[in-house]
Amino acid sequence: MEGGGDAPALHAIVLAAGASTRFGSPKQLVRIDGRPLLHAIVSRAVEVAGHSVTVVLGAHAGELTPLLRHTPASVLVNRDWEEGIGSSIRAGMSQVPGAVAGVLLMLADQPAVSADDLRRLAGAWRRQPDSILAAQYSGVAGVPAIFPRWAFRDLADLRGDRGAQALLHRYADRAARLRMPSAALDIDRPEDLLALETGGPSPPATG
Repeated sequence: MEGGGDAPALHAIVLAAGASTRFGSPKQLVRIDGRPLLHAIVSRAVEVAGHSVTVVLGAHAGELTPLLRHTPASVLVNRDWEEGIGSSIRAGMSQVPGAVAGVLLMLADQPAVSADDLRRLAGAWRRQPDSILAAQYSGVAGVPAIFPRWAFRDLADLRGDRGAQALLHRYADRAARLRMPSAALDIDRPEDLLALETGGPSPPATG
């Protein structure tokens, strides 16, 4: 887990409630390097945030929950997942412990983002803990991103398909960026798996 006892406390929220409509089956179950994508993503979150991890499920929750049985992460089912990603962020924020100084938002379909990438992001945020710290890739700022406590209310008020991107635009003057090319790969369609295997381009991820 990144940071010592005096480091600002970080809570990770992994957003995994989508229906994978364009993929055609639950993409969180796709095996990459021998294990389901969701399990790999959550394991990386745990490496950075320890036991302070919430995974927000929605569609396919019954199939996905067993994947997380042996992880220290907490599982939350968002019954309003069809409203959009804003509802999942809202649900995740309801589980954030009171002592937390920052929330790390992650998507469950960015397979190339490594634990080292997340550690770099957390380290950069801890050097400027009053700023939003967002990954920069494909010419944009996006998730994974860390939001400090002053932004918690905004996160909890998100609605519909308005995700973290809306806040990154709103508070651009209070946000720092960390170059993270790995975050550009978003497993959205079956052909994106080919991009992962070949190292080719993929559309930017949104959060």
